[in-house]
Amino acid sequence: MLSPGKFSSSDNPWTDAGQELVDFDRLFAVFRRQWRLVAVVVLAFFLFGLAYRITAVPMYTATASVLIDNGAADVANQLSTLNMSGIVDDEPTVLSQVEVLKSDTIALAVVDNLKLTENPYFAGSSASLKSLIRSFLNTKNWFADAEVTTPDPQQVRENAAAALQAGMEVQRIGRTYVLQISYTSPSPDLASAIANGISNAYLLDKLNSKYDATKRASDWLQQRIEELRQNALDSDLAVQKFRAQNGLIASGTGGLVSDQQLSQLNSVMIEAQADTAKAQAKYDRVQSIIASGQTDAIVADALDSSTITDLRGKYLVASKLQAEIASRLGPNHERAVRLRAEMAEYERLMFGELQRIAESYKSELDVAKARERSLVESVAASTGIAAAAGETQVQLRELERTRDTYRTLYESFMTRLQEATQQQTFPVSNARVISPATIPNRPSAPKTTIVLAIAVLLGGMVGVGLASVREFRDRFFRTGDQVREELKLEYLGIAPAVAAERKPATPPSGMRDRVTASGGVTSYVVNHPLSVFAETMRSGKLAVDIEKPGRGCVIGVVSSLPGEGKSSIACNFAQLLAMQGARTLLIDGDLRNPGATRYLGAHAKEGFLEAVLESKPLGDLLLFDDKTKLAFLPAVIKRRVPNSAELLGSHAMRTLLDTAQKHFDYVIVDLPPLGPVVDARAIGPLLDSLILVVEWGKTSRKVVRSTVFNNGDLFEKCAGVVLNKVDAKKMRLYRSYGSSEYYFSRYASYYHE
Repeated sequence: MLSPGKFSSSDNPWTDAGQELVDFDRLFAVFRRQWRLVAVVVLAFFLFGLAYRITAVPMYTATASVLIDNGAADVANQLSTLNMSGIVDDEPTVLSQVEVLKSDTIALAVVDNLKLTENPYFAGSSASLKSLIRSFLNTKNWFADAEVTTPDPQQVRENAAAALQAGMEVQRIGRTYVLQISYTSPSPDLASAIANGISNAYLLDKLNSKYDATKRASDWLQQRIEELRQNALDSDLAVQKFRAQNGLIASGTGGLVSDQQLSQLNSVMIEAQADTAKAQAKYDRVQSIIASGQTDAIVADALDSSTITDLRGKYLVASKLQAEIASRLGPNHERAVRLRAEMAEYERLMFGELQRIAESYKSELDVAKARERSLVESVAASTGIAAAAGETQVQLRELERTRDTYRTLYESFMTRLQEATQQQTFPVSNARVISPATIPNRPSAPKTTIVLAIAVLLGGMVGVGLASVREFRDRFFRTGDQVREELKLEYLGIAPAVAAERKPATPPSGMRDRVTASGGVTSYVVNHPLSVFAETMRSGKLAVDIEKPGRGCVIGVVSSLPGEGKSSIACNFAQLLAMQGARTLLIDGDLRNPGATRYLGAHAKEGFLEAVLESKPLGDLLLFDDKTKLAFLPAVIKRRVPNSAELLGSHAMRTLLDTAQKHFDYVIVDLPPLGPVVDARAIGPLLDSLILVVEWGKTSRKVVRSTVFNNGDLFEKCAGVVLNKVDAKKMRLYRSYGSSEYYFSRYASYYHE
């Protein structure tokens, strides 16, 4: 039995093990569904951009380039950032010049030089918008007489400067020292004149500011130099007096004589220690050779001794001869014994010579140690002298540092004074115009390509946003995979949307026990037995037969909301079962809105209520279809039934279904929707199986999911879900590769609508 929670895509053994990070099939499907909306929005924005381009006033931009010469000396900056390294950060310097070009000083200078206060563009635009808004918001002026006032000249200048700054742009070109000055105006001549006026005003301002700064620097330098000269003389005199008082004699290298002597003694003592260690090592080596008695061990002086060399040669010859005689005549031969005695004598003589060498090494070691002791005593004496003069040397170094500082400052300020005097005499600007502005021959704005590209881009973004909103709000069931994933129920198939059924006619007189003949949706499977609709009904029958094999199966047809077409599905499902030869009974159990009765038994006078409440025989209340032999029990509502849920779950209803199961193979019950009423829950224990009808593209997935999982006991018997009123053309937009909807067109040869 299939129930909520028993089926998911992960339970399918044929599901792909790897999941794509980006679902391209879904993206393509969204594009197929929403591309018309995106195209319409893009077209609308394109037309808006085109209209703006046609109606916009053309603007002209003139550009001048100014180079800031970083190599020119700036005394004011050097004095304000006085340091020994002389390093100046270039980035803040260049950006500061950009702000100078944008300043009110430059703007007012250009206004005065070009007489822009007399230009109608600046004089009119300066007060038009702000004045109009201010006067409109001032309610006192609404009913007062208009007064003619003379504008303030200073205010006119400031307004013109503000308008000039609004059209000006200054930017640095890359990482260079070149500043690009641009001005945009409806007049090309005015744009060129203002751009050149800004660059000229900037150069003049640089000259004036440099002259003023240099003059102030020169006056300050002269006062400071006099102070530094006197400080340098006093500090130098203090150093010389301190040396004389404390006997600190300076050497030729700048240090003290005692320090130089101590340094030399330390160097000589280190050499003496090295010589002592070397002599000790030689002596220890020769003593180890003598003690071990090794004839083959040598020292450096042994190699230079001709005596040892001759004795070693004789020793080797005797050793070789003794070995030969011992091997031929035996070790106890007289000649072999004599040779071994000679070898012992040679060995004694060699070690005697080594003992003489050891005595010479011992003499060298004693001399080295005596020299080392003498140097150690000398160093100790010099160290004591240096330590005694340590405190006075600290004071001396402090005096020398003070002297050197004053001397360096004095020399530096003298150099600055010379530079300041030269620049004051002939000031040089550290900026120049490298590219004056020319009259532009074509508008710089608006640019057709950029405007239309931005319009299309914005249109695409807005269109994609609207499409995303539409796609996000599309929270309805569209495919079988959604049914399986959301509801964990079996998907039976689709029921395509069918044209609205015409009003049924009353049967002829004498045939009141027949259902109303209809060619509409309620009998669609009868008129189209090879259609997709009919195939979905067959899928439902197969699912029911698997759930409840055998005779007398009670099947409920239910939906979540009214109007989803459950009655038409119930009618067609019952007709299909009857067409296949099964004895089928259709009961209209929707006592609130008996849709099946309106289509099949609108002429009936009695029906379901009489069978349950009055226990009338079932056979006297049924209507029959002559073509399919379907039996139908209508619900004739003569008055409101307030206890419909109790009736559907009553003992009388159970008796009615038991009777029907004895005479029919299938009993189909058209139930009320689960959302508004509880009637379907009441009859749940009496059902053997259940078919859920969901309207395609209309019913929210959240509503259906909530309905299913809030009625878990009822949907334990659910055989599957039918998507009703499907738009076949739109359904193709929701297909994904590998799904049943993807191959729907290939199934067409099996269906005949």
